[in-house]
Amino acid sequence: MAEQTPLLSPSPSPSRRPEHLPSNRRRTSILLSLLALLLLLAAGLSLALVVKHRHNEPTDFLERAHFYLARSPVIDGHIDLPEFARAVYGNNIEKFDLRRTLPGHFDIPRAKEGHLGAFFWSIFTECRDTNGDDFLNPTFEVRDALEQLDVSNNLISKYSDTFALARTADQVEWAIKHGKIASLFGLEGAHMLGNSLGVLRMYHQLGVRYMTLTHSCNNAFADSAGIFGDVKERWGGLSPLGRELIPEMNRLGIFIDLSHVSDQTALQALNLTEAPVILSHSCARHFNKMNRNVPDNVLDRLGREKGKVDGVVMVNFFPVFASPNPDLVDVAYIADEIEYIANKTSKNHVGIGSDYDGIESVPKGLEDVSKYPYLFAELIKRGWSKDDLSNLAGGNLLRAMRGMEDVSRRLRDEQGKQPSMAKYDKRRDLDGGHWDF
Repeated sequence: MAEQTPLLSPSPSPSRRPEHLPSNRRRTSILLSLLALLLLLAAGLSLALVVKHRHNEPTDFLERAHFYLARSPVIDGHIDLPEFARAVYGNNIEKFDLRRTLPGHFDIPRAKEGHLGAFFWSIFTECRDTNGDDFLNPTFEVRDALEQLDVSNNLISKYSDTFALARTADQVEWAIKHGKIASLFGLEGAHMLGNSLGVLRMYHQLGVRYMTLTHSCNNAFADSAGIFGDVKERWGGLSPLGRELIPEMNRLGIFIDLSHVSDQTALQALNLTEAPVILSHSCARHFNKMNRNVPDNVLDRLGREKGKVDGVVMVNFFPVFASPNPDLVDVAYIADEIEYIANKTSKNHVGIGSDYDGIESVPKGLEDVSKYPYLFAELIKRGWSKDDLSNLAGGNLLRAMRGMEDVSRRLRDEQGKQPSMAKYDKRRDLDGGHWDF
């Protein structure tokens, strides 16, 4: 009987491995080769994506500026649209249409063309010399400021498809993400407080998130730099009430704005603040020796290093502030201002504060809010990176704003700091002790 071939071959002896099976060493080598091949393929794919992304970035400077700003739009620290509405149209929002071209520097079509993602609506009323030496004469400044907040809110509501109220950095980013222009409020001068920290607290409830310590005249809190003429020093910087104002603004979460203030006011405020500061619309004194412009010794105090204060200098476009020869101011000149401030502080401490609708003339090439890309194109030409430009456009302001919000939370929530009960010592109406039935 012939021997039958088994259906299953017996397992090979452990001491003998079939020749067609690779050794452990060879198998490891094959696996390593496959892994290396996969890594090479992944690296090649990543490189291809990077090259493709770079290829998608336009080579033309202006087109690239539009490309960048479409992703990181401008946050302007100071636009005087409320003052424009008051001066030209008496705050009657039925008399003008922001969807059409207006005679000023701002309207919705031009804002969208210029990639404006957010701005501070400047709440402004004139400070008047009629307040008296002790700032006690009655004025209408608080009333007028409330009307400016009212017209701003009315416009934001009327054009709610374009504007969105924002009170925090997160709300600014949410608005931009959803295609809206984030709208914040900045109060241009403590003369609109009526000598009262209580009024400051009410402004905060109404959405004010920065306050310029002075405008063009002194007030009960601080000395001003003036604008075109010298202002006689009243306090030597901050008044006693002004020294209470700084920590109260920190507690509330209101940016301290050092535009317009005297040098001593700025330096003393920097010594007192626990939170980041801004200069919402300032030029460098290096280019034009006006007291209104920020001096080098204030710029030297800004930074994130030990002993410095985080902050953002938002560059003003007004040619009269920028240069002693305003007719020569153009896009390149404003770029020079930005680069000078960036070199003195860093590119993390500079932003845009155009002063549009509040200035009588504009630089050549920066005629209105549609022209921001031309400034960014000039900086691209000078070698500014995409990240640098994103920070200039608004990233620096948002970082500082989050820092300011963090300080407010710490002071109020963690330390339980209560509202300041300080009052202007020249007011007699708050002396108390009288109750007449």
